[in-house]
Amino acid sequence: MQQAAGSSGSISLNPDSKRTSMGELLGVELPIIQAPMAGVSTPQLAAAVCNAGGLGSLGAGATDAAGARRMIQELQSLTDKPFNINVFVHQAPVHDTERQTEWLKWLAPHFQAFDTEPPTQLDALYTSFADDPDMLAMLLETRPPIVSFHFGLPSSQAIAALKTAGISLFATATCLEEAIAIERAGLDAIVAQGFEAGGHRGMFDPQAADAELSTAALTRLLVHETHLPIIAAGGIMDGAGIAAALACGAVAAQLGTVFIACPESSADDAYRDALTGSAAHHTRMTSIVSGRPARILANRFASLMEEPSRLTPPDYPLSYAAGKALNAAARSKGETGFGAQWAGQGAPLARAIPAEELMDVLKQEWIEESGNAKK
Repeated sequence: MQQAAGSSGSISLNPDSKRTSMGELLGVELPIIQAPMAGVSTPQLAAAVCNAGGLGSLGAGATDAAGARRMIQELQSLTDKPFNINVFVHQAPVHDTERQTEWLKWLAPHFQAFDTEPPTQLDALYTSFADDPDMLAMLLETRPPIVSFHFGLPSSQAIAALKTAGISLFATATCLEEAIAIERAGLDAIVAQGFEAGGHRGMFDPQAADAELSTAALTRLLVHETHLPIIAAGGIMDGAGIAAALACGAVAAQLGTVFIACPESSADDAYRDALTGSAAHHTRMTSIVSGRPARILANRFASLMEEPSRLTPPDYPLSYAAGKALNAAARSKGETGFGAQWAGQGAPLARAIPAEELMDVLKQEWIEESGNAKK
């Protein structure tokens, strides 16, 4: 996996250079991208966004090549518009037996509260795209218009193969160093993920210090310091937010949490209820659920991070295996507060309406806000 280069190699933006427009970059009408959201996005949701003029996305980070192929085929049966397939490029976990044993021992009382014992070992639930030749082969065969990377970058050989196949490539950056690495790798656009964003931080190295830059600050920084089109992501929930992202120099805004409440998403009832409750006003950034920093609604699982005896969880996705087992144990007793209920800081602004209708509302809000800004 390629890691971020040092900041000493910062690339200065030529003020006279012209960034690719949203239409030129994606072939879509609106500067609105539905975030991939592995485990929440569905072909129906992505298709509704695509057909409404935006860019729909599917998260393939939590499935294998066969599962991703089925998702792509279903999406293609619902739309002929461009779409995005997102994959996780995380570092392979270190299997530290002692650390895993201590973590499971620490979690044991929470399992036992639901009359269950913790698992005796933790498995890596998800294979990184960097180590998954089957996923690469499937993408080269199906040729989705766009493939995006989260958690890092694959090999230069994989990037070259995908580009040769005519696939546009995006990757998430949470800081300037990661953005520079993405540009040097020859990708087509950078997703600037602000600290407000829900779900997993796209950090290349989850152990590195996090500057916790806001979406606006990061977008402006990357617009100034790189040449690639910048897609703003994090905390954007309405047309005013989209207009603000574009005013910062982004070519598009990526929205995730706002789409969770749509009936086309795969969020369960407990997730939807939490999104409309008080927990939405108190999201937390924690690695306790999966082993990587991620923003979650304030639920019982997130509250464990406040325990004084809390340990450092095993590497992603080993910790996620424990988290999912604990959630299953809790749900067997009717407790839904241990789910991975990812959401951004804008969660209270979510609207439970069909995706097509939401896209129309976002479009009208954006047009109105853009018109007001010009007055």
